[in-house]
Amino acid sequence: MDLFSRSWTALRAAVAGLEGGQWAQPSGCTGWLVQDLVFHLVIDAQDVLITLVTPTDAEPDMDAVTYWQPADLPTGVDAEAAFVRRGAAAYRDADGLRHHFDDLAGAAGRAAAAADPARRVETTDRVITIADYLGVYVVEWTLHHLDLVAHLPEVAGPPAEGLAYTRQVLEKFAGTTIGDRLDDTDALRVVTGRRAPTEAETAALGTLAARLPLVLG
Repeated sequence: MDLFSRSWTALRAAVAGLEGGQWAQPSGCTGWLVQDLVFHLVIDAQDVLITLVTPTDAEPDMDAVTYWQPADLPTGVDAEAAFVRRGAAAYRDADGLRHHFDDLAGAAGRAAAAADPARRVETTDRVITIADYLGVYVVEWTLHHLDLVAHLPEVAGPPAEGLAYTRQVLEKFAGTTIGDRLDDTDALRVVTGRRAPTEAETAALGTLAARLPLVLG
């Protein structure tokens, strides 16, 4: 719960500090500007709120790792990507989008803090404990925080503990460790296809390099 809060607080602070032309900069998500990514985070916050008030007595059938499924590398031209771009463009200005995000993000954070970690909830027609569900969103927030700052080096990135946790989840998803010559930020960006590995990184990744990218869907 604490790691979810720290990751979410850091991402919210990064969005709150965006200025002027930063909203129109490319993000680390193919085909999305920073403003598009923030609109996607609005949808994420809504999903958190919906899931936390969808309890069930059924047994969990997934956890913070098995929630994720292999996916194709985004192209930026699919229907969902287009919807996100239209949604972001519909706001009167960046302040309107920032305010909507902040309202929903604050509510999602409060709901998570008040939730019982052992409680079970439904999402995507499956069952997961709240503790594991919030772990899923540590990964989501961390990767999208990296996307937010991909072309904004002046904006603070995700907290170190969120990066380390996300790396652990990615290694369990892959069924192998990531070479320790890659720091957490580089490991996450390279392994998930957010950038191509250098020759040295390819060598450090060993057999895992042939399986890249590992896209979490």
